[in-house]
Amino acid sequence: MDLIIGAGVSGLSYASFCGHNDYIVLDKDSEIGGYCKTIKQDGFTWDYSGHFFHFRNESIKNYLLEMMEGQDILDVEKNTQIFYKDYYVDFPFQKNIHQLPKEEFIDCLYDLFNNEYEDETTFKKMLFTKFGKSIAEKFLIPYNEKLYACDLDNLDEDAMGRFFPYADKLEIIKNFRNPDNFSYNTHFTYPKGGAIEYVNSLFKRVDASKVFLNEELISVDTENKIALTNKREIKYDRLISSMPLPTLLDKTQTNYNKDIYSWNKVLVFNLGFNKKGDDKINNWVYFPEKEYSFYRIGYYDNIFGDDRLSLYVELGFSKDETIKPEDYLNVVLTDLKKANIISDHELISHAKIVMDPAYVHVNKKSEIDKVKIKKILATKGVYSIGRYGDWKYCSIEDNIIESKELSLSLNK
Repeated sequence: MDLIIGAGVSGLSYASFCGHNDYIVLDKDSEIGGYCKTIKQDGFTWDYSGHFFHFRNESIKNYLLEMMEGQDILDVEKNTQIFYKDYYVDFPFQKNIHQLPKEEFIDCLYDLFNNEYEDETTFKKMLFTKFGKSIAEKFLIPYNEKLYACDLDNLDEDAMGRFFPYADKLEIIKNFRNPDNFSYNTHFTYPKGGAIEYVNSLFKRVDASKVFLNEELISVDTENKIALTNKREIKYDRLISSMPLPTLLDKTQTNYNKDIYSWNKVLVFNLGFNKKGDDKINNWVYFPEKEYSFYRIGYYDNIFGDDRLSLYVELGFSKDETIKPEDYLNVVLTDLKKANIISDHELISHAKIVMDPAYVHVNKKSEIDKVKIKKILATKGVYSIGRYGDWKYCSIEDNIIESKELSLSLNK
């Protein structure tokens, strides 16, 4: 029997692809979805945070859409900008430095071509080496420090993998005359019912009687293959987990170096106002400057075509910080006014979520340790998958593919 921990995208994907009915799925929450839950409140539709699907694999896209008949699926061409010193620059910053005021543009261009940095051993050093001092210090470093809530020298140079918008000198120069801001998420799809509709699509392929909510894994005896939950003891053959890897290692009493696994927390405010804002084009906007509490805001109303301003607002914190969301709502509203996102708008609905973990901190030590530990766990019939289970930066589609591949390999 397969014991699947987590009724989010990864866990439900594994169950949907396994080809048998000998499994149970546990989730400590009262609803399925993990971080892909959707809040519907006062006429607004919000996800726990911005979850937009950037399909590269047509078979995965079709697999989800097959079970979404009747859903209104939006196909959106992304528009994103950076709010920098009270004006907007197209994203990515490094390809649009020509939109900066003359002196700042010259700074960026000069440092790009007169760059003495040659060390790429950390994420921060990679930014200096690839783009020069000015581009790194004006946007790339301050923004990512707000996002990850850590010193970027603590991250691997490839911490973001294919999701980082690299650009060489020739691409940057060409962009001055012929804009090409293509990225992995240039187009995205989004159901009007929110990201939970993708989860519901997976859930339709799973035996609902085998999914148990409000049931939390407490500990695992990997030698005897017995899991203890807050409700019962379960004998299993294989355990598939999408919970954060360090949490799984604690519950399986696995020895590991806790000091090398780090992450941040993100406080998300979903805000609904009584009328539309001035920005009618952007899907989301980046805020690198420290004077703003948030590192990114997103416009649901611009995606849905609604006539009321509907935002998600994200603030980054270190994993050790204690977050009291009620202390930050007025700060966020003040900063939104400062950035001219709102003026005399009335806040008529809001929700708040703390994501912990939010973004994992990928570094060489944790990567080496992760590979070693996952091999050991696999010999005991324990498999850790997903963004947090595999401790990586990835897309939701990547999670589905990984879960499918593991399911097919274990259930030949």
